Amino acid sequence: MPPTEESARPDLAAELEAMWQHDQEVRAELAAAGSLFDGYHPRMEQVHRANAARLREIIEAHGWPGRALVGVSAARAAFGVLNHAIGEPALQRLGLELLEARSAERDVDPIEVAMLADRIAFFEGRPQRYGTQFDWDDHGELRPWELDDADGVDSRRAAVGLPPLAEQLAAAQAGLGRETRPDRAAARRAEMVAWARSVGWRD
Repeated sequence: MPPTEESARPDLAAELEAMWQHDQEVRAELAAAGSLFDGYHPRMEQVHRANAARLREIIEAHGWPGRALVGVSAARAAFGVLNHAIGEPALQRLGLELLEARSAERDVDPIEVAMLADRIAFFEGRPQRYGTQFDWDDHGELRPWELDDADGVDSRRAAVGLPPLAEQLAAAQAGLGRETRPDRAAARRAEMVAWARSVGWRD
């Protein structure tokens, strides 16, 4: 099934697009105010949880809202909502199962499967497979989160359509603003681990 913008459910497509747009608008507002990167901002968390709750309802009623159901753009929006549902471990784990099942039929972008798998590994404290998740080291430099089989990472990335890891890292570093660099990387990592335990990512 080739990717298409045609949608069997234009109502769901419009809703998913609106959910994602709201996410991005709040994110941009908080970034402009300089408060987005100071921990998990309560306003951002509220948006993520509300969107996640609605996405869960959509999944329960229709299955994963992929390209066949809502079109390419809205399917991408659905993934964005899922990817940002970081306080909902059960939803992200379920979402990964659904994305993996639909990827073989081209109803889902394989890059999204790789990104979500890596994100779950990051929050669970496991090495990632595709190198899509980054974190700050003790020197305030952005680096890939720990890799599983680092020698094979670029082959795995190429298989799903991602550029070499060095290219993505360079682009990520080039796009950083000073306000995004943490002053206390080690303390922030400890806070992140405590938060991950509190929401159920880790025991």
